[in-house]
Amino acid sequence: MDGMPMKTPAGPDAMSASATEPSTFHFTSPGPEPTSSMLWNWETIDACFLSKSWQIKSRGGFAGLCIGVILLVVLLELLRRVSKMYDKYLIHQHQKRIAHVVSAANSSSETANGSLITKNHRYSVSAVPFRPSFWQQAIRALLHTLQFALAYWIMLLAMYYNGYIIICIIIGAFIGSFIFQWEPIGSR
Repeated sequence: MDGMPMKTPAGPDAMSASATEPSTFHFTSPGPEPTSSMLWNWETIDACFLSKSWQIKSRGGFAGLCIGVILLVVLLELLRRVSKMYDKYLIHQHQKRIAHVVSAANSSSETANGSLITKNHRYSVSAVPFRPSFWQQAIRALLHTLQFALAYWIMLLAMYYNGYIIICIIIGAFIGSFIFQWEPIGSR
């Protein structure tokens, strides 16, 4: 670093800045500085989320952010539902495949060797365990990863402790749960 010019603060604060903080320089960008408080706040305009480039500059922009947050949480609930439905689909396909094999085995064992007497052993569909194939598990893992990433983004938005954003997260959770978890309850 020898030979490199060093910038020093200028103006009336030059002496106090160099005496208390010799290596600290504060550069400001043109325009209002975005605010991102880690304390509970109700900031709307000039609030900054996730990066300095994501600065809210108008009420319409903040309204768009609120709607977007609600939709993100609803999308998370949709992904949870899709994951659950995919698991049910895989189990249903497995049970159909096994039922076909079991019915073929039961019908062939009844008349084996020309016997007209039925045998007492029957094969059960529910006793056969199911393990997804490689690609089925890859799809399940992808759905889980999407849920995890989306939930993490929502958590990062909540960590700004903006009251409006937290209310939007709660509204999105209510709407998403209402739409995508509305299904029969109990055993089938």
